[in-house]
Amino acid sequence: MSTQTAPAPAPHARRALPGTLRTGLRRTWIEMLAFLRERDAVIFILAYPLIMMAIFATVFGQQEQGNATDSVPFTQYFLPGMVATGVMLTSFQNLAISIAVERDDGTLKRLRATPLPATSYFLGKICQVLIAVTVQTAALLLLAATAFDVPMPTTASAWGTFAWVFVLGTATGSVLGVAFSSVPRSGKSASAVVTPVVLVLQFISGVFFAFFALPSWMQQVASVFPLKWLAQGMRSVFLPAEAEALEVGGSWQHGATAAVLVAWLVVGLVVGVRTFRWRRRDDG
Repeated sequence: MSTQTAPAPAPHARRALPGTLRTGLRRTWIEMLAFLRERDAVIFILAYPLIMMAIFATVFGQQEQGNATDSVPFTQYFLPGMVATGVMLTSFQNLAISIAVERDDGTLKRLRATPLPATSYFLGKICQVLIAVTVQTAALLLLAATAFDVPMPTTASAWGTFAWVFVLGTATGSVLGVAFSSVPRSGKSASAVVTPVVLVLQFISGVFFAFFALPSWMQQVASVFPLKWLAQGMRSVFLPAEAEALEVGGSWQHGATAAVLVAWLVVGLVVGVRTFRWRRRDDG
């Protein structure tokens, strides 16, 4: 009596990605093309930090930021804030506006009626954000280093800090963007609702102005929100060690940075799950 064994799966079958992941990666390409077709988004989200860096570094490049004992060149202090702003714009603002528009024009409703898993849709969105913000940040660092002689980190630990702040900040901004996309009542109002939020946070979070020079009440308000901590985490990467004394707490506060970003990540997940809608408010 002979025994039969099941044929081994073909090599390509063993390497096949799970359906949801594979579909999500395909969706990433669609999302990236859609993003690049929107010239307003490319200019005001992707290129905005580079434009601001070029303008402010040109106008204020000869100034110093600091006090009588500790100071750094303006361009070096300004760069971390622009990196943080780029992350927040490309994740939070980009997703909050684009998803609100897709909901209003019926794109989400049509996608919901297809076999596309919801997980694949969000995976495509987040991967698009990660690609865009990586390209944006690389271009920003290249501009700062070559055009304005801003020194880059030289240690593995500094780049390690950059990596976890960058990834955690991008994840937090993305999740909050998905959650906030339900706030605008229509796609036409999305930009008007979302953009002022990001703009105000930039002014109070140490992006355009040195955080230590802001009024204490403004510092306390900013400390509630993630952009302040994202900018501070980036300052710990791109500023010299002695600049730590310029921080309000006298230290980089990496633990607090991680805690606040994770807390907002959890808040975004909870709120997003409870409030995300595939249809317009007036569509049931």
